[in-house]
Amino acid sequence: MKFHFLTYPLRGMAIVILTMAMPLSFLPSCNSDKKDMIEVIFDPQTSYTRKQTNVETYISDSGVTKIKIITSTWLVFGRASEPYWYFPDGLYLEKFDTAFNIEASIKADTAYFFERRQVWEAIGNVDIMNQEGVRFETSQVFWDQQKKIIYSDSFMRMTKQDLVNTGIGFHSNQELTEYYLKDASLEMTVETQRRTHKTDTLPTDSINKTK
Repeated sequence: MKFHFLTYPLRGMAIVILTMAMPLSFLPSCNSDKKDMIEVIFDPQTSYTRKQTNVETYISDSGVTKIKIITSTWLVFGRASEPYWYFPDGLYLEKFDTAFNIEASIKADTAYFFERRQVWEAIGNVDIMNQEGVRFETSQVFWDQQKKIIYSDSFMRMTKQDLVNTGIGFHSNQELTEYYLKDASLEMTVETQRRTHKTDTLPTDSINKTK
């Protein structure tokens, strides 16, 4: 703190006025509001750029509706090195032909869509149904829209009417009309086994008895 002495002449007398120079720290601040600065770190690989919930939407290509999506949570990572969509709470997808008929449906616990490569990845309790009612069950499957194929390297269970085929690996066109299982083995449903057993067993009264 500094003191200054000022002298003013007044009719032969001098009046001494004591003044004080206050340091700036004692003066009230013009901006008294304290603002907290929060540093936000944006990681494009793990930070989504868009979020939608309770979604039911259609996706078109060249003006033609190709896909229907139903999901609880849809996250878009648009600034990732490879932009992708993420469906953490499950996905139900329907694929249409040009006449808007459902060619195939896919249901999975989790799913991804990689925008540049145009590849879908479905994971966990994947359940696929084609137009003919053939059912495909696996833990992971890929749909490459550019190559127009659906494939998997995981265990696959295929049910057609009463017959069940299983294999390790699967390949199909995207309409699921031409497909094959790798290392396939044929199984039968319980109902088919029952019917087969009844057919192979003759009634008791039909057996010729010899005396």
